Amino acid sequence: MKTVFSNTQLAHAPAQEISDGELKPAVEIPSRAEIVLKTVRERNVGEIVAPEEFPVRPLHRVHAPEYVSFLESFWEKWTAAGRSREAFPFVWPIRSLRQDVQVEHIDGLLGRYSMDAGTPLGENTYKAARASADTALTAARLLLDGEKSAFALCRPPGHHAGYDFFGGYCFFNNAAVAAQYLRDYGLHRIAILDVDYHHGNGTQALFYDRPDILFLSIHADPKHEYPYFLGFADETGEHAGTGFTRNWPLPLGTDWDSYTPALEEACRWLLVYKPEALIVSLGMDCYENDPISGFKFKSEDYIRLGQRLAKVGVPTIFLMEGGYAVDALGTNCVNVLEGFEG
Repeated sequence: MKTVFSNTQLAHAPAQEISDGELKPAVEIPSRAEIVLKTVRERNVGEIVAPEEFPVRPLHRVHAPEYVSFLESFWEKWTAAGRSREAFPFVWPIRSLRQDVQVEHIDGLLGRYSMDAGTPLGENTYKAARASADTALTAARLLLDGEKSAFALCRPPGHHAGYDFFGGYCFFNNAAVAAQYLRDYGLHRIAILDVDYHHGNGTQALFYDRPDILFLSIHADPKHEYPYFLGFADETGEHAGTGFTRNWPLPLGTDWDSYTPALEEACRWLLVYKPEALIVSLGMDCYENDPISGFKFKSEDYIRLGQRLAKVGVPTIFLMEGGYAVDALGTNCVNVLEGFEG
């Protein structure tokens, strides 16, 4: 299995984040990708290739052009306002506030294009996020060229990013960009299976009214876990997309044995849908020692996950999402890939 990775993704290197009412050291850091890449090499998973550089059009197929432009021009506007450290939004146009006005101040724009205060933007965020999207797109291109599987080592992750907002450490929705690219280049039915500990709210929202992209997510119950306001079992799609979204919110403390019934049900949906390609949003934060998780996966459980997904028998892209137990991240991630290949 080929691994796609760009060193440019390491340029986004946040120092801090806002969490639990405090300013804490950031957990979505470059070493996440570096340890996975090191393990891919050590265990000879396969060839490591650099991504192609794609034009902006595939991003515009998923994200609002003005949002993409905001991220591209952010640092210039931020420094023009006299700021030099990484940025956090602090005000949002919610409920009784107006959303139809065109604000110009950078603080207003940060609120307009964000969903939380815990996702810092820095000087190199845009170019790292573009490289991450290119990584996902290159993996999609490999499938179109005949590869049966590929691993997109994306960082920063993407599944919380929506049409016109960032959050949850995500800026461009890599899974959605790759899925739309596969649709635009000839495939008719794409499935996205999100196994990150947190619900992929951005991915769900982007395809909620469409029958051509099936979205399945197994995650921590949003009544108790981020992103809180999406990912419930009664969310199944709307309009033409009715029935093409499925969520399995699971209780905190879930281990592999408790997780397996939901995974089996998701795989049955894949069997019924018969996708031409499967994109796995591969969050590794179900691991028992992950600092922001409440699930209890062990490292060997990731081998079982890969083995089960192989039985689906569909060309598959594994696309890196979350996972913050850095020391174990490479082992857990490669366990999935080897389980799938083996």
